[in-house]
Amino acid sequence: MSYPKRTVALVSAGALAGAVVVLSAPLAQAEVVNVNYACKTPIGDKSAVSPIDIKGVKSGSGYKITMSWQKGVSSSPVDLGKGAMNPSATVKLGGADNGTLTVTGPANQAVVPANTPIKINDLTGTYTPKKTGKVTFTAGVLTIKALGTTTTCTPTNSPGPSLTLDVTAAGGSGGTTTENDTGAELPQTGPADSAIALGTLGGTVLLAGAAGALWLSRRHQTGRVRH
Repeated sequence: MSYPKRTVALVSAGALAGAVVVLSAPLAQAEVVNVNYACKTPIGDKSAVSPIDIKGVKSGSGYKITMSWQKGVSSSPVDLGKGAMNPSATVKLGGADNGTLTVTGPANQAVVPANTPIKINDLTGTYTPKKTGKVTFTAGVLTIKALGTTTTCTPTNSPGPSLTLDVTAAGGSGGTTTENDTGAELPQTGPADSAIALGTLGGTVLLAGAAGALWLSRRHQTGRVRH
């Protein structure tokens, strides 16, 4: 194999290896986390532990976040009829972003017997990234409204994140943009644009050099004729 062909082969192999690394980089990491809940109920304080699972699926410019309870929390001294219980919860954001996301879900679709752990249906919400980077999602406060009462369950064990997403803010990297006097956004330049600009500049210099060489050659020939 000649040197030029060998070089091209090595560069191509390196580029393919780099592409494999990029494609295999995880964009999301999920982990089921045990959450110790301290619940304030109409009939007194209660506690419960439930594994919490949070998933994120790309949806338009944001993500659909789904929070799941693998075990029931709290209980009711009386039966809760169909549609009598309405749950909601907050999810704490961390990492590149901060604040809370509210997730909600449907009322209970079946009767909840008295004195049995209340199974929470999956709760969902839409998260739209405000910043670019890795954002964590951690279980927050669970609220259960039923029969005109409200029960709040707060994590007491400082649980770790159940989900980490590598997100990009709307509009790109989340950096600032520049506007001209008319208010129109100016095109942003990056490595690709720089390469094109340098290539154009290089072509201009090359053409100028060729023109100069041609002019000097013609001038030299003209001088010889005059002699």
